[in-house]
Amino acid sequence: MRTRAGSSREGGAACRPGTRTLAGKEVRVTIWGMTGADDEPLGFLLYRVMAALRPQVTAELSPLGIGLPEYVCMRILALKPGQTSAELARGTQVSAQAMNQVLRGLEERGAVTRPVTPATGKALPARLTRDGTTLLKRAEAAIRVADERVLTGLGDDRRHELKQLLGEVGIPWPTGSDDTANCRRD
Repeated sequence: MRTRAGSSREGGAACRPGTRTLAGKEVRVTIWGMTGADDEPLGFLLYRVMAALRPQVTAELSPLGIGLPEYVCMRILALKPGQTSAELARGTQVSAQAMNQVLRGLEERGAVTRPVTPATGKALPARLTRDGTTLLKRAEAAIRVADERVLTGLGDDRRHELKQLLGEVGIPWPTGSDDTANCRRD
């Protein structure tokens, strides 16, 4: 790794501003020590993580013909089948129009099914098809490859700890018959 001063250093855990190899590409990074990241707002840190993760996920999902919104939609439907477009939109904090477009795309490729006419009202509950479940499994494997690339500098214990902490502070996902998608943590 080349640091700003121009010296070479393997790894990168102790370096400051410089470059790092990520998925075979040299990228300019600043690796924060305890005095840096501890003082940063959480939103900024999460933005930095997503800025590193999103292009990796996009690259891995692209061969499957889906993007991150389609993956998230399928993942939620696997956890709680029968969600409507409106429920999925609220749970993922996107517009109803955007989620409807995602669902239509997944329907066209046979990954999701919705009834032609609603049983009551206007709601059309969505469910993964067998092909959708297969696609979701392939997408999850692809995303794990992206995760590995982004988390390459962390050991197994730190990866586990990071995921546990993020899971504790995030909005709970729907997991069964009770709707916890819009719960707040006190």
